[in-house]
Amino acid sequence: MNTSLSWIKAYVPGLSVTAQEYTDAMTLSGSKVEGYEALDADLEKIVVGQIKKIEKHPDADKLVVCQVDVGGAEDVQIVTGAPNVAEGQKVPVVLDGGRVAGGHDGKKTPGGIKIKKGKLRGVPSFGMMCSIEELGSTREMYPEAPEDGIYIFDEDAVVGESAIKALGLDDVVFEYEITSNRVDCFGVLGLAREAAATFGKEFQPPVVKETGNHEDVNSYIKVTVHDTELCPRYCARVVKNIKIAPSPKWMQRRLASQGIRPINNIVDITNYVMEEYGQPMHAYDLDTIAGKEIIVRRAAKDEKFVTLDGQERTMDDSVLMICDGEKAVGIAGIMGGENSMITDSVQTMLFEAACFDGTNIRLSSKKVGLRTDASGKFEKGLDPNNALEAMNRACQLIEELGAGEVVGGVVDVYGKVKEGRRILFDAGKVNRLLGTDLPADTMLGYFERIELGYDAETGEVIVPSWRQDLECLADLAEEVARFYGYDNIPTALPTGEATTGKLSFKLRVESVAREVAEFCGFSQGMTYSFESPKVFDKLLLPEDSSLRKTVVISNPLGEDFSIMRTISLNGMLVSLSTNYNRRNKNVRLYELGNIYLPKQIPLTELPEERMQFTLGMYGDGDFYTMKGVIEEFFQKAGLSGKESYDPDAGKPFLHPGRQANVIYDGETIGYLGEIHPQVADNYSIKERVYVAVIDMPKVVELASFDRKYKGIARFPAVTRDISMVMPKTILVGEVEKVFEAKGGSYLEHYELFDIYEGSQIKPGFKSVAYSLAFRAKDKTLEEADYAPAMEKILKALEEMGIELRK
Repeated sequence: MNTSLSWIKAYVPGLSVTAQEYTDAMTLSGSKVEGYEALDADLEKIVVGQIKKIEKHPDADKLVVCQVDVGGAEDVQIVTGAPNVAEGQKVPVVLDGGRVAGGHDGKKTPGGIKIKKGKLRGVPSFGMMCSIEELGSTREMYPEAPEDGIYIFDEDAVVGESAIKALGLDDVVFEYEITSNRVDCFGVLGLAREAAATFGKEFQPPVVKETGNHEDVNSYIKVTVHDTELCPRYCARVVKNIKIAPSPKWMQRRLASQGIRPINNIVDITNYVMEEYGQPMHAYDLDTIAGKEIIVRRAAKDEKFVTLDGQERTMDDSVLMICDGEKAVGIAGIMGGENSMITDSVQTMLFEAACFDGTNIRLSSKKVGLRTDASGKFEKGLDPNNALEAMNRACQLIEELGAGEVVGGVVDVYGKVKEGRRILFDAGKVNRLLGTDLPADTMLGYFERIELGYDAETGEVIVPSWRQDLECLADLAEEVARFYGYDNIPTALPTGEATTGKLSFKLRVESVAREVAEFCGFSQGMTYSFESPKVFDKLLLPEDSSLRKTVVISNPLGEDFSIMRTISLNGMLVSLSTNYNRRNKNVRLYELGNIYLPKQIPLTELPEERMQFTLGMYGDGDFYTMKGVIEEFFQKAGLSGKESYDPDAGKPFLHPGRQANVIYDGETIGYLGEIHPQVADNYSIKERVYVAVIDMPKVVELASFDRKYKGIARFPAVTRDISMVMPKTILVGEVEKVFEAKGGSYLEHYELFDIYEGSQIKPGFKSVAYSLAFRAKDKTLEEADYAPAMEKILKALEEMGIELRK
């Protein structure tokens, strides 16, 4: 978005700042200025001169000698080869020592070109008469300039005054970076309002007066909108007795500062109002509108349409079209059609100002391959309440410039009227948010500058519809901050209650799991939550397994990623297989990842997500190595002492004789074991693979980091060894339960130190040996102290059918 400083000053008459001051202040108040260009940066000592006398050059056929009045005591002699000079003309003259922007070819020279007095073919010349290109502009922006020759001023130009000012080049053009939520600042009026608020000056927008004759516009045109979502508002007015002519110089200069080429009064008025209000407009030749009716509808699929640039474009049914009673006459919000364009012979004109859905305009612009100034504004999402005001402003300019006769009334199709919003105002909260101590009246004064109202009874700030970016109190606080000045806000520490900076309990338990796994030589892996239904067959799961009930992904990347996993083993086994086939000898991996268990099929609510602590290894280590890792984790997480193992786990993917459910306090919280040989073969692993899976939500429920300090024992321990022969069906865990139950208060710990199966032990039996340690905190134990406990232990073991080796 560009604006000239002179156009801003037209609405903020009290503004008097340099270009740099304007840039700095506007940037700090939120309207970021990317840069600026002074149009007269390389122009010096250029005045309006009048040619008094022209004589032929004595030594050159194509040169003439002119005596030029430049407002001084004496005329200035200038030799020129311009073909269009004539006596009486008023022209721009660069005096001796002055500077022009570039050459006659229109290319600017950095720093300009200095003009010095000299001689041309022996005749002294004390200056130079300029073309518009030499003044740093082009005929596109100054269409009245001759194609080849010096620029000629109108008769009302004052001799001796600045030619730079007379040409409107004493101006600065600013380039802004406007964020898309500030739609109001995509027009000069919006930026002028911001400038007035920034510098504390009065904002004076143009006063739009009532226009139109005594006729009724409804007798000229009818408007029907079929899709009110894509076109919430459509305004139309009619102008008859059109008189095409050049627009006035002031309008041409303002359009040129925006980079818009002046064409004629009608086109220039639509462009002018678009830049002024940020509301695009379009004009149609009413005589080309069939049935004197406008219909706003979606295009038919593959509908062809020729736009104003002469290109045929193909539509689809998402593109909004402006049509008459027979045909399309424009692509809504983008460009009009060649079949209804304004020509010099136009007699009656239809003016359109509408509001279209911004998203649809952006998508339609991409589909048809056409982006215009209008579409660039519409796609931001304009305020529909601005359409009629801009329309009336354009009609006012038509009457003021004598471009036609405006027909009375307006056709206004406006369904659901867009209202502003109200935001509850709390000065205390704003101050706490900003770290300031401003009174409420000061804040309300800032709001008044930018035309925000205030309802004292309800304590609400009234936000107009064109401020779409203001939605809550924090937005109001931002308005206060930018006009108070970010650089004026003092440095302050944030306020609030102190919080403990530590991990949640769940994350602490997960951290312990990582710490134990990595201490035991496991490396962390991450696998996909998406899997293939074929996984269940590879894991030998039966057809009726509940794990086969999965969440199916509606838009999968492929069959191999079409369901959410209900078991974490597949990813682990794939990772182990990859390492095995790359000849890594000893591999230990772990993963903390979710499984997704649907509560019912088909889904009526989100599935249950459960974190699984999955460990897998091959190479060095066995079942007991994995069991030791699990017990180390339990001990660190505060679960030690109540865990047990059930060998009847019944997991089809585990070896039937080398698997166990992990039980804690009577509840299953995981499993471990050796992978079934067939499953290992399915994953192309030719070694024994051991896995363990722990359900973390259950662990988090049972975990505790409370620790009670126990002092170092002051008295010696007494140890007793027990050697037993027992059936293989009796687990050592059952023996340890006897120790726990019968050992009494003096039993400190027990340790399994030998298991033997061989020729010296009868078939179906095994030899097991434990060491038991007894200790008292307050004395040295005697045999009488621990003997009763030993007798109870031995008796209980014999009742289990265990033989004691003497």
